[in-house]
Amino acid sequence: MASDIPVLIITGYGLNCEVESSVAWEMAGARPERVHLSDLVERPSRLGDYAALMFVGGFSYGDHMGSGHVFALRVRRRLGAELEKFIRAGKLVLGVCNGFQIMVKLGLLPGIDGEWFAQKLSIMQNDCGTFQNRWTPLRFEPDSPCVFTKGLAAAGLARFPLPVRHGEGKVFTPDRKLLERLEALGCVPCRYADPETGEATQEFPYNPNGALNAIAGLCDPTGRVFGLMPHPEAYLYPENHPRWDLQKMRGELPTEGLGLSLFRNAVEHLRRL
Repeated sequence: MASDIPVLIITGYGLNCEVESSVAWEMAGARPERVHLSDLVERPSRLGDYAALMFVGGFSYGDHMGSGHVFALRVRRRLGAELEKFIRAGKLVLGVCNGFQIMVKLGLLPGIDGEWFAQKLSIMQNDCGTFQNRWTPLRFEPDSPCVFTKGLAAAGLARFPLPVRHGEGKVFTPDRKLLERLEALGCVPCRYADPETGEATQEFPYNPNGALNAIAGLCDPTGRVFGLMPHPEAYLYPENHPRWDLQKMRGELPTEGLGLSLFRNAVEHLRRL
């Protein structure tokens, strides 16, 4: 039976993770539809047809003028009013990697005080100065309101591995008071973690970009708008993990890729509405 939860995945202009993102939503029980940005800006009211929206990874507009910047400018100008209606209606927004960069530069994240289009922080070049393509462990904060990460910490996933693929992933702000406020509001649902202790770390390569407070992702205060640099859609099957054969030998192989749990959380939330 076809799912009754429609999800919009925006494509085009250098974005390239739309297929695996579609599969992730389908496996979680939703009905994704891939729509090119040009088609969406021609009829912005289409946003209202969906329960969730995803900005996927890639290299939008070749990362000119900074990752996600040009794409964010176009979305703000052509889709801003409809996107604000979408969020205020209680729907979900997810951004991964370049999608996270787009959301930050739009102002959708951290989205505090209901200011969805006022950029408050940024995502900068990695401290190491090079593109990072590796698997890194994450930790999830149990007190965050984030819909997508709900229950992951309680499930014992203190060292949750996901791949990163980015050259600009450092979450940064010079405003320490803003950072403190984000922490107090629970807007930091996931962090880069030490693989042994599961604690947040600034140590390279476990923190692959030098993000402040080891921030791997951000959500708004409602928990419905969420973005992260690592790729959950790249870990949908146990065999996606580079050490799946060792996990199998040790009896540690999960029944499904751990990244799928974020999408399942989102679909379960939408089914309850």
